Amino acid sequence: MIYLDHNATTPIDERVLDAMLPFLKIFYGNPSSLYRHGRIVRSAIDTAREQVAALVDANAAQLIFTSGGTEANNLALTSLSPQAGFAISAVEHPSITEPAQSLSYQGHHLEIIDVDASGRVTDEAINKLLVHRPDLVSIMLANNETGVIQDVEHHAGRLKASNIKVHTDAVQALGKIPVSFRRLGVDLMSLSSHKIYGPKGCGALVFDKSMSIKPLLLGGGQEQGLRAGTENVAAIVGFGKAAELAQAELAMRDKHLCSLRLVLEQGLADIPGLTVFAGQAKRLPNTVQFGVHGADGEMLLMKLDQKGVALSSGSACASGGGKPSSVLTAMGISDEQAKTAIRVSLGKTNIEAEVFEFIKLLKALVSQA
Repeated sequence: MIYLDHNATTPIDERVLDAMLPFLKIFYGNPSSLYRHGRIVRSAIDTAREQVAALVDANAAQLIFTSGGTEANNLALTSLSPQAGFAISAVEHPSITEPAQSLSYQGHHLEIIDVDASGRVTDEAINKLLVHRPDLVSIMLANNETGVIQDVEHHAGRLKASNIKVHTDAVQALGKIPVSFRRLGVDLMSLSSHKIYGPKGCGALVFDKSMSIKPLLLGGGQEQGLRAGTENVAAIVGFGKAAELAQAELAMRDKHLCSLRLVLEQGLADIPGLTVFAGQAKRLPNTVQFGVHGADGEMLLMKLDQKGVALSSGSACASGGGKPSSVLTAMGISDEQAKTAIRVSLGKTNIEAEVFEFIKLLKALVSQA
């Protein structure tokens, strides 16, 4: 199989699995227990917290472990005070848009921040937002479908100057580009393990200590009393190891992925009627989303799957609904064109030969259509 869907999930790194296994087989104690077995496990969680915090340039005390990026995003939004107003960009992940809609039904005023034709939040959009002065604004750092990188540092600076709190979903950016909680100047940041070759079922919310976090789960004092429940120790240890590796190998991975993306886009340029969405925007080094005029994107995906190539049309968390991508729609792309969308998201283990084979298969299928 040629796996080209790393924005959906990544295969677990063998070094990560090796770090996890002792906490599945030997060190199975409850980290809240006071005896030695429990203290060893607690120490492993503390180490993992330091490792993840180091990757995003934050203090370990600012990080809460969660079950994943979805829980982190929900935790960030549901910490709004009663009746507080908030805004999200038009290109957010479903784990932001859906809780946002739920909060609006509960009486919170919700604004949607428009984006330009490349899916970027503009200064003009922020100017409009500042007139209404919401209490919290959420702008993702990098889009999971197009790979477009937002200028969160710039926008957060303007918003914070007006005492507006800022959250960023950094799930797709993590491990692909440098991510600094301090430099971005945000108050809240969501992360996920399984996007950086770590295990599923683990994520984190990084928060400024001035924020008042309202727990989603009650029933214990874990995670500074902000996330009740016995910790998923092995997954947390795996997340920590994956973060350590991502920090050490970031430059090498970037160089490799940029090289592969160049090969990919050069090959795609030969296909008549093919458009790379947001092709001129600053994007993640591993992501290319495109459409072929007149093609059925889902049909192409199924045919490629039969040829042993795994990829997607966009967000794995919103697939199968038969509707065009809300991200592409927000960019002004027609429903007809949006339904042709295919996303290639490369990973650190992909090689040039796989990219060449994918291009060859795609060209053959398009020529038959």
